[in-house]
Amino acid sequence: MERSHGRFRPLTEDERNALLAWFAAERRILPWREDPSPYRVWVSEIMLQQTRVDTVIPYFERFVGTLPDIPALADADEEVLLKLWEGLGYYSRVRNLQKAARLLCASYGGNLPADAASLLKMPGIGPYTAGAISSIAFGHPEPAVDGNVLRVLARFCGYEDDIRKPEARKEAEDAVRASMPAKDPGVFTQALMEIGALVCVPNGEAKCGCCPLRGSCYAEKENKTDVLPFRSGLPERRKEDRTVLILLDGDKVCLRRRPPKGLLAGLNELPNAFGTLDADQAVAFARKNGFDPVRTEILPEAVHLFSHVEWHMTGWLMTGSLDEPAAGQDGLFPVTRAELDGKYAVPSAFAAYLKILRARMGFEKQK
Repeated sequence: MERSHGRFRPLTEDERNALLAWFAAERRILPWREDPSPYRVWVSEIMLQQTRVDTVIPYFERFVGTLPDIPALADADEEVLLKLWEGLGYYSRVRNLQKAARLLCASYGGNLPADAASLLKMPGIGPYTAGAISSIAFGHPEPAVDGNVLRVLARFCGYEDDIRKPEARKEAEDAVRASMPAKDPGVFTQALMEIGALVCVPNGEAKCGCCPLRGSCYAEKENKTDVLPFRSGLPERRKEDRTVLILLDGDKVCLRRRPPKGLLAGLNELPNAFGTLDADQAVAFARKNGFDPVRTEILPEAVHLFSHVEWHMTGWLMTGSLDEPAAGQDGLFPVTRAELDGKYAVPSAFAAYLKILRARMGFEKQK
């Protein structure tokens, strides 16, 4: 029977069984999947937001190895927490993890609630994450619809409207909920995630030849995997020029703490200024911040993309002396290479200059 397209619809029983059989045969072995306790599912889902699985695995294992449960997360020192997250970006995610952990210890006996409605009350947990935890960890038939699942369903059903609209996600959630089996709905949740990760990949590169839903998929039959799903454009990123300074005082480098609000709030950073500073301006900026340069060297340019802004950076490396370490959180403070490697987290926005810094300090970051 020819199916209509244009709206999300539930999978038939045969389609669902084909997807589940494919998942049983092709699923990846992942640490949070082999031990899907609520805490481990929660941490993994927060880490996986906007981050590839292969990147997340070592971070996840280090994080749960250091902070094995919700009380440990609630009690963790902030520097330890940020260092465990260093390189993943979006540091508000880990801060919300800890806020939620403290709320769970205060109100839920240090345990995650099973129902999606209660999970949604936790900082940093939205509808997708609530659905993933509730279905995977607790076996509740709750949908978990993110961009990957929307892509799979839009191609499968021939949904040609803008998937960025709220009504698209609501309709997709209804279709997923109606598709879920009574037994092990979390397996179905993971199967949808997995087919989006391994087969129905983005940018028109879907591997339709090995898809268990081939034959039922509108985009495959109509050769539209390169145009579906349709997304309206995002606003263009704002561009900012920045000048980054590597300030070396003997065997130490100077860091400073960012303001408690705004981009990269409260994180350690290499000192930097708005605009593109020439040598004289960079030296004046360093002196204004309590560092007396002796030698100055220009560094390569670098670019870092945030969700709404681009940093176009130039850099200077200066050797000299720090007049007096900062007593508060706004000024420069010196750290050793061991402290930089093992204690203080610096955002990946500075990755290009951290690489230069580590080479100059005579070490590479320990894996």
